[in-house]
Amino acid sequence: MGYYVTVDGNVNIYVEDLNPDCENTILFLHGWPGSRKLFEYQFDVLPAMGFRCIGIDTRGFGDSDKPFCGYDYDRLADDVREVIDALGLRNITLAGHSTGGAIAIRYMARHKGHGVSKLALFAAAAPSLIKRENFPYGVDVQTVTDIINGTYEDRPNMLSNFGNIFFFQHLTAPFSDWFFQVGLQAAGWATAKIANTWIQEVLFQDLTEICVPTLIIHGIHDKVVPFPLGEIQHQYIKNSVLLPFEFSGHGAFYDQKDEFNQALAEFAK
Repeated sequence: MGYYVTVDGNVNIYVEDLNPDCENTILFLHGWPGSRKLFEYQFDVLPAMGFRCIGIDTRGFGDSDKPFCGYDYDRLADDVREVIDALGLRNITLAGHSTGGAIAIRYMARHKGHGVSKLALFAAAAPSLIKRENFPYGVDVQTVTDIINGTYEDRPNMLSNFGNIFFFQHLTAPFSDWFFQVGLQAAGWATAKIANTWIQEVLFQDLTEICVPTLIIHGIHDKVVPFPLGEIQHQYIKNSVLLPFEFSGHGAFYDQKDEFNQALAEFAK
């Protein structure tokens, strides 16, 4: 079932809602530059395991509206709050991948975990995706600057290069093309503005405000969000468990989809 929820006055957010009669709910927030379609291999099986699976397309991506503004973490977290309230969700597992994980973390701090009883983070871009003074982890700021410049100069080529480092396991050519097409569905300006948000935002304080049980899944071969960031999240979040995925890169939800689905189901049940 798919429908729209209007947030921020006039921005329509697309929502995919599977198994809506089930009370055990997981709300998925996708990473950059994808959409809820990246969780296809979770949506294929988790509803049959007794879960209501909800995927929303972040503004600017997938089938949601693509306004020119509103790509900071505060506004994106507020979009999530409006969807949760519109659907009347309570006691859910909030699950975020990459930038979606950063948005989930900001949501937990900014909205005091409203409606959320558990948090799942998959290669979350936190507490800072880029290296900073006194924070030598992350990636070089030039890496993000190159992504921004590449978006404005030749977005298809930038997306192709990004897809080449996203997964660790071998991909078929058709799968790679599908992943590329998902990225192309985003607006160019949204693609660049989210990348700029990585430079502007930090989530150190946000992590300390998370009080719910938290599952952290992180591929040890992640070239997008390096594995040490998952270890730091585990240190900052009081009630958290870090589950390293030995044969995964940035996309553990596909690299080791069976293990990923089982771990998420056991945590969220």
